Amino acid sequence: MLATRLSIPDVVLIEPKVFGDARGFFFESFNQRSFYEATGTDYQFVQDNHSRSSKGVLRGLHYQIQQPQGKLVRVVQGAVFDVAVDIRRSSPTFGKWVGEELSADNHRQLWVPPGFAHGFVVLSDTAEFLYKTTDYYAPEHERCIAWDDATLAIDWRVDGRPSLSVKDAHGKALENAELFP
Repeated sequence: MLATRLSIPDVVLIEPKVFGDARGFFFESFNQRSFYEATGTDYQFVQDNHSRSSKGVLRGLHYQIQQPQGKLVRVVQGAVFDVAVDIRRSSPTFGKWVGEELSADNHRQLWVPPGFAHGFVVLSDTAEFLYKTTDYYAPEHERCIAWDDATLAIDWRVDGRPSLSVKDAHGKALENAELFP
């Protein structure tokens, strides 16, 4: 496994070692010890989620203000552009974002620690997105930052306006959002 700390060092791109031949491929998608070595964290995952979306669907930027969730995300069909935004006011990278293309072909995973808002946009006709979380979903604590917040200036790699849920269409500007200390 290759682990690369991104420009926000708490966010880690994980590339598993893939063994393939004419029959197909095999890779270890999760190993607790390897995850610890890659991230330096000893989080335990408590929930796995799976979503399917069409091209141009943007989900995010989501986070939970209480019961914050770390997320280990990957794509098993299609491709997405995945984004993590540091929303920890005390962080030297507060308000900065990183993004990576995750796809069924590249097998990449992204570790998004607690204290970050997370979102993705689907680049392929459809995409199936899997993520492990370090805490349980708590809708009463869920918050959303506007995907198009001008201060973040995220390059989502899409032409035109993405397809949004009602919740995501009403995300708050970073300056008005409830954030982490």
